[in-house]
Amino acid sequence: MVSAGTWVVIALAAISTLWLSLIRPPVRSQTTMWTFAQMHALMYFPLIKDWNQTRQPQVQLLQLGLPAIERRMLASFYSQTPCADLLEVERRTASRAFGGPIESVGFIDLTERLQKEGLLTEINTPSFSPWSSRGHIFGLPHDVHPVMLGYRADIVEAAGIDVSQIKTWDDFARIMRPLQEQKDAAGQPLHYALSMWETHGDELELLLLQAGGAVIDDAGRVAIDSEVNQNVLATISDWCAGPNRIAEDAPNFAASGNQMKISGKVLCAFMPDWMGDVWKHEMPELAGKIKFMPLPAWTPGGKRTSVWGGTMLGIPKAAATTPEKFEELFTFAKHLYLSQEVARELYRKGGIVTPVKRFWSDPIYDQPDPFFCGQAPGRMYISLAPDVPLRSSSPFNTQALARVNDALVKLCEERRSGKLGDDPAAIRRRAAELLKVAHHLAQIQVDRNAFLSENAGGAQ
Repeated sequence: MVSAGTWVVIALAAISTLWLSLIRPPVRSQTTMWTFAQMHALMYFPLIKDWNQTRQPQVQLLQLGLPAIERRMLASFYSQTPCADLLEVERRTASRAFGGPIESVGFIDLTERLQKEGLLTEINTPSFSPWSSRGHIFGLPHDVHPVMLGYRADIVEAAGIDVSQIKTWDDFARIMRPLQEQKDAAGQPLHYALSMWETHGDELELLLLQAGGAVIDDAGRVAIDSEVNQNVLATISDWCAGPNRIAEDAPNFAASGNQMKISGKVLCAFMPDWMGDVWKHEMPELAGKIKFMPLPAWTPGGKRTSVWGGTMLGIPKAAATTPEKFEELFTFAKHLYLSQEVARELYRKGGIVTPVKRFWSDPIYDQPDPFFCGQAPGRMYISLAPDVPLRSSSPFNTQALARVNDALVKLCEERRSGKLGDDPAAIRRRAAELLKVAHHLAQIQVDRNAFLSENAGGAQ
């Protein structure tokens, strides 16, 4: 026998079910944009507020952590359900969208529209590469992120060293060598020329790219086993584990690494444009002691910069449900990313130079910066912007780079143990052997994807 209470519960459940079936899902009255960067959000809020007062669509900006954005982005792309209308994501997150057939990429293909509006020539060409897959472009680039060396001008110049004489990495090691001859009470060098270690994957990648190497090439193929990469690994092993090493482990974003930079234990460090702002906030003691110089080239006349980091703004297919909606979203995206106001704020607050070439003549980039001994870093970075290397958008780039990093760590371990000796030819041969293994392991991962494997003829 059913109790009265049970009948009440059943009745309430039936009424609730009927009510839920009759109500309609709420209609979103706003366009949503997600970003992962607090600095970006703070810059965008005033511009979005002005937009919302006079323009459509009304835009709501939210800042989320990168893991949350990545999970929600992929869930949306896989299920073809909405997330945000506009997604601002960094390179590693964006690459996760490019793992399937080109038609399954969850972002709108902007290639034809960018070409039609002349934006492919208006925006720095290499800055499109991380957001391009198989000849299609899926995002507007936010930045360029050229890399220079920041060096302790107070120490280097006091020693009579003229950095303008440094043209190559061989020059760098030779010309900076006298500073490493100064010893402390324990007989250890007071200074090391370079902040670099075999475990620093981002710095390894920027050096590979600068040299013309890659772990995944522009056709999406594994490219680890190459002579260029062998030379880079052998050289870095000299820097970190050779008998005349010039590098020390002074990690970025860590108190220990900051203290080593402040004390002068390391004299030079890799600095993309955004790193200067990090140093100003984390190491104010270095104000007036740091200058920039272009990266030494791997070969005479070679590339004097590289690239580190990157962000794009993309429109998910699930958001652009009609041509009219796409027009609204693309118009707002251009308003934000092609804005001179945003370009100026990016540089003023973050040291980041814009990829929009018509803004490169802005006098803001010529302003001397007291922190960097009166140099104008913006103008220096812009002079290098057209020469930044192209980057792979492959979702396998991170894993392939990790395999190369493993090879470098192994090479340095073997050198410290004395197993390899100091014969350059033997070191180069061992680097080649380790890279061949790394190439094979990375190829196994790529081949598991039928759309991107070499056997399927996939390309990135």
